[in-house]
Amino acid sequence: MVTQEQILNALRQVMDPDLHKDLVSLGMIEDLRIEGNRVSFKVVLTTPACPLKGQLQQNCIKAIHELVSPDLIVEPEMTSRVTTIREKTSSMMAHVKNIIAVSSGKGGVGKSTIAANLAVGLAKSGAKVGLLDADIYGPSQPLMFGLTNTRPRMIKLNGRDLVEPIEKYGVKVLSIGFFVDPDKALVWRGPMASSALTQLFTDSHWDELDYMVIDMPPGTGDIHLTLVQQLSVTGVVIVTTPQEVALADARKALDMYTQEKINVPILGIVENMSYFTPAELPQNKYYIFGREGGRKFAETYKVALLGEIPLVQSICEGGDVGNPIALDPESPEAKAFDVLAANVARAVAIRNDNLPPTRIVEMNPDTLR
Repeated sequence: MVTQEQILNALRQVMDPDLHKDLVSLGMIEDLRIEGNRVSFKVVLTTPACPLKGQLQQNCIKAIHELVSPDLIVEPEMTSRVTTIREKTSSMMAHVKNIIAVSSGKGGVGKSTIAANLAVGLAKSGAKVGLLDADIYGPSQPLMFGLTNTRPRMIKLNGRDLVEPIEKYGVKVLSIGFFVDPDKALVWRGPMASSALTQLFTDSHWDELDYMVIDMPPGTGDIHLTLVQQLSVTGVVIVTTPQEVALADARKALDMYTQEKINVPILGIVENMSYFTPAELPQNKYYIFGREGGRKFAETYKVALLGEIPLVQSICEGGDVGNPIALDPESPEAKAFDVLAANVARAVAIRNDNLPPTRIVEMNPDTLR
């Protein structure tokens, strides 16, 4: 008669390709049941966006057939539980498992487009996702989600009046753009902008989320310092384009987050506008802004290249009409964002397995070099 220990010993030979440990040691095997010649169990992955779930499923079946018995009917159920190591003692966004800051060294590289489609891609995979538009002076997410004339409602919870983020496309969205005239310039000094961002953190009801994507303003300034002084950020995604002028500013963004006094992990680089592909010639690639600048950047600074997003009209049009291209199941560009979402989710899982929680920065901004 087959025993649970025999099955577990077989599954100890199946390695998670990202975490480089076996599934049993990682605690990924649950609800193991043996009924006659039928073996069933759950494989609890670290993210629903895992691109290797099919491979892991087959590896589990193969290991049991080879090491226990080929006559067994093996039924692994692939499920997921997003990992987190954010400190539970923090009351600010305490129910958010992972906070991902999407940042860039300069404007015009498509950071907000990447943030919007990344959030949609993660939500499509089955994760609970929020998107916070922290670009105080130039909020874009209301437009990109078709929410320009929408206002969030207020709810009362535990005696507090809180803003309820607006849910669309499976993503809970909140932006300063919901509260200001979209045609008026926001003329605020740094402390006012930082205070507004803090209110979005503290006076909103986010509930349980697997991933919070934060669309940061371009550059390195007050808003970025406010973020790291208020929240334990899981990691940063840096967006660039291939040309040197953008890469130079991406280096500054990377330098800011990796300074000893800040020290937020870099999840990786996204190269936006990697190449141009005309609709009538979908197989052709024209490298208008240079070639493989993001890849070389990633290799130089030993960070992951999370995605290469093409320059195509449909991505721009999707953002303009409030319909992110990641929603289109037939679009090749949507598949590029699906790959990006899977790679970001994988990077978060690896980061959580290998690094301690990001500490909240306690410092006077004037002491930064």
